Amino acid sequence: MIFLNNLSHLLFVAEISKIERYIIQKVKELRVANGMTQISLSQKLNMSDSFIGHVESPKRRDKYNLKHINALAKIFKCSPRDFLPEKPL
Repeated sequence: MIFLNNLSHLLFVAEISKIERYIIQKVKELRVANGMTQISLSQKLNMSDSFIGHVESPKRRDKYNLKHINALAKIFKCSPRDFLPEKPL
């Protein structure tokens, strides 16, 4: 049973798309550039203290959704478009 759980976890990690990884990296870059910790950004989003840490971890399933991206744009005073690449990945 443990083997199956580990295997399914590995399969899910591989399923994170390039666009999701791109957005996660963009948010992380802005977070670090603005001197914010994972916990402080989680709190600004009104999420659990561990939310950003989970999103930034490749071992976790958490990702940003459109509501998060809109809230992040307000926090960082930018456009939601700033989290997306110029061209499709």
